[in-house]
Order: sequence, then C-alpha cells, then structure tokens
Amino acid sequence: MHMSWTQQHLSRRRALTAATGMAVGALLPHRAAHAAASTYTNPVIWQDFADIDVIRVGDTYYASASTMHYSPGAPVLRSYDLVHWEIAGHSVPVLDFGAKYDLNGSRGYVRGIWASSLAYRPGNRTFYWLGQIDFTRTYVYTATAVEGPWNRLTTIGTPYYDAGLLVDTDDSLYVAYGNTTISVAQLSPDGRNQVRTQQVFTTPSSVGTLEGSRFYKINGQYYIFLTRPANGQYVLKSSSGPFGPYTMRQVLLDLRGPIPGGGVPHQGGLVQTQSGAWYYLAFVDAYPGGRVPALAPVTWTSDGWPVVQLVDGAWGTSYPSPAVPPPPRQVTPMTGVDTFDGTTLKPNWEWNHNPDNSKWSVGNGLTLRTATVTNDLYWARNTLTRRIQGPTSTATVQLDHSAMRDGDRAGLALLRDSSAWIGVTRDGGVTRVVMVTGLTMDTTWNTTGTGYEVASAPVPGGPVWLRATADVRPGAPRPGTFSYSTDGTTFTRLGPAFSMGNDWRFFMGYRFALFNHATQALGGAVRVTRFELSTP
Repeated sequence: MHMSWTQQHLSRRRALTAATGMAVGALLPHRAAHAAASTYTNPVIWQDFADIDVIRVGDTYYASASTMHYSPGAPVLRSYDLVHWEIAGHSVPVLDFGAKYDLNGSRGYVRGIWASSLAYRPGNRTFYWLGQIDFTRTYVYTATAVEGPWNRLTTIGTPYYDAGLLVDTDDSLYVAYGNTTISVAQLSPDGRNQVRTQQVFTTPSSVGTLEGSRFYKINGQYYIFLTRPANGQYVLKSSSGPFGPYTMRQVLLDLRGPIPGGGVPHQGGLVQTQSGAWYYLAFVDAYPGGRVPALAPVTWTSDGWPVVQLVDGAWGTSYPSPAVPPPPRQVTPMTGVDTFDGTTLKPNWEWNHNPDNSKWSVGNGLTLRTATVTNDLYWARNTLTRRIQGPTSTATVQLDHSAMRDGDRAGLALLRDSSAWIGVTRDGGVTRVVMVTGLTMDTTWNTTGTGYEVASAPVPGGPVWLRATADVRPGAPRPGTFSYSTDGTTFTRLGPAFSMGNDWRFFMGYRFALFNHATQALGGAVRVTRFELSTP
C-alpha cells in the first residue's frame, strides 16, 4: 500500500534515529547562448541521484546527491547545459565514520550520506561539501577541483540535518538546517567552527514537515528552499538578513510529475544560467530505480517569489532547452563499456560500504580477491556497484573465474534490500553458473534470507559472460532477468524473472553489483575484464 507523506516521514525518522551556497543575482550580463537541442526530456538523468544540490561556477554546473552507505560518497555531477550530466568525482572519499561503514561487526545500510550541500566559495576558489552523519555531527570537506582530492576541513559538533550551505556575497558562510524547526548557523571565516546558531522558522501544523534546506541570496533577499516529503516544496524569504524573520510560500504540492508511475518532483535546488534564467532541479521518486532528477524552468513574481513553469498543470515531460554557451566538450555518457584500464576506478562506481583496498585492483581488468568469508552477500566486503539506467538497461560482464577456490561465489547482482544474482560457484572442484534469489533484509536492515539457488548449468574452464537486465519503470514491482554466455555472443536465460520491489524505505534504488566472496576460506580471486551498461 502506498504510504502517505506523513507515514513516510515518520518511518524515515524511526529508521535512522535507533542549497547550494552560491549567492547570485537575478540579472547578469547577457551572453552569446546556444541550445544543443530545441527541447529536453525529463528525467534529465534516469539514474538514482536524490536530495540534489546544484550550483553553477562560471560556465559549468555541478550537482551533489545522497549515497547512504555507498563509498566513496556524495558524487559530484558536472554539466554544461543542465541536461547532459557526467559523474566527475566524490566529495567524501571514504566513509570513515565508524566500523559499521567497513562492515566490521555492524553495518551502515541506510545511514551515511544523507541530504547534504555543495557550494563554491569564490574568495578562495574552493568547493565545499557539508553534511551530517548519523545525527551526531557535521563534516566539511573541501577541494579546489571537483575531481579531487577532497580533504576533510573540519568536524562540527552540531548535526546540521538536511543542510544547505550559503556562501554570502561577502564570502561569509551560513548553514540552513533542520526538520520542521528550521535554524540558521553562521560559520567562522575559515569554515571550521560554528560561531552562532538560531532558530528562524517553525513549520505551521497545517503544512506538517519541512526539511531538505537549500540556502540562497538572490537580489539581496535570503531564501531557504524546503521540501515537504514527499509531495511538496515550500520557500522561506527574508529581507532582513540570514537570520530572518522569514515568511513562507508554497511552491508546489501534489504536482503531477513527468514520469508515469513516479512521484511528485521535490527536494532539489535552484540554479541560474549565465543569461539570467532560473531552473529547478528536483528528484522524482521512481522505484525500483530510485530517485531521479527532473528539470523545470522557474520564473519570479514581482515581489520575489519563485514559480515553477508547468505544462498542462504538471511538471513538464519536456521544455525548451536552456540557452547556454557552447560546451567545451561532450560529457562522458552514463552508459557504455568499462575495461578497468588505468590505475583508479572511474567515478561511476561505488562500493557497498568501504572496501578492503588490499583485496582489489584495476589495470588489465578489475581483480576482486575474496575479502570476506560469509554466506551472506550483505556482509561481504568489496561488492562494487553501478546505478541502473532507466527505464530499462542491461549490464554484461566478462568474468575470468580461473583463480576461484572451493566455496567462492562471484557474479553480478541486482542489489537492494531484496536481491538476486547470477554468478559462478566453485564447490568440490566443480564450477557452475547459477541463479540465486531470496536475499532479503527486514526494515531495520538485518538479513532475513541469504538466498537459494533456483537454476544452474555447467560452465567450461574459459571465461563466462554474465548478464542482468533490469526494468526500473516506477509504479510497481518490475522484473529483472539473468542470462549467461560461454562465447560472449549467444546468451542463455537462467532462472525465473526476479521481482524488484518498489518500496521506498531503503531509499537507494536497485543497482547492478559485482561481487566475489568466500564461504570457506580466503585466497580466491576473479577478474572482470569488461563491463558494459547498455540500453535498448
């Protein structure tokens, strides 16, 4: 049954309790502009990027998103036109917030990187990421380029829940944060400490819950952009400074979204183009795929309130493309082939919790040495994940399994709180390709099922190709299917369709996942020589 936004919110708080920073003006000098296409289509990214913060630095747009327990965390996306995006890096290189993020005695599922903030400070030409972890403290990371290196600047004792970081026109740093009760903090000039915090707004009971702060200064007015999960967006405005007083106005409520079966666009950020136009980049609940970004133009009333431009009373499935300068290059596609060349993983990849870096390597393929002895994939370290491209996409991997040992399990999973996989097992010297389903967690993210085999076939000693196809159209549980090949050309279906659930409570959507773990003893390894993410 679909839960109301109030039920969702209460469940979200229970589950975890056991804003860009650029100050910009509405009028900028007109620049020569272009549009790569006459229109764009929503969602602009059909992948799982939620709680978006979006900024522009010069002619480049950047966005940040939540990643929960995945590592590295807080991806930074880059675009030159607000429509075509690539992953440039991660603001949080490792989740060094406790043993649970290492799968060491405890687990960090649905914790970690929640709604956080990305900002750019012109005074020192530095990017800032700010976010609270586990309701206990706030971390600030900085970098002079989004690709990194990102380094921790400070830890602040106040947990700035769902924070928005503002870099004011005088380079001062302010943070808007909170749930229902909204506060503003001022940071020290070096960004390392809190020097003041003050409650600035209490949400009326008629509205309910507001959170997800994004903080702006526009034409001398201060704005805190807030979401009502998961069906509304509101804005606070102050003409008296960052500490208010603030007045509130509704931006949208129960607005029909651009994705059939998906939710209401909400909890994103505002950004201004070089020519002065404004856009709202929000996300749409679109499970089983996750929460995906959608873009709409924004205009302003004469008295300074933002208005989302609608199409037939809804967030448009398409709009005229933003008028922006010609891009310096094409962004790297979210799909395609990875042969794991070079010395580092490409930024499209994130581990399930922190990896054991002594047990993997790239260059001439991805080598995964067994890092955990377990019969539970949810406890296995060094599971490497990739977002699924919607509405449907296929992941194909070429796997060299010649160095596996008895008891090892390696393969390709559809990973979430209910999972299934296709892979290679070795037992008693016998190698088979199998489909396993029934990997499950409960609502407090404890394992309730470690999986069971539903189909198998013998495989020869050479490489095997494994394939998973995922339908992530929202609105209902959707099928995922598995197949394999011994020549890379002819694929044979293995096992029944796996039903990918569309419940929101795990927050992150389904992912493709590469894994190799031991059930008997460490020492085995596999090599993934090729990964391809493709769409029909």
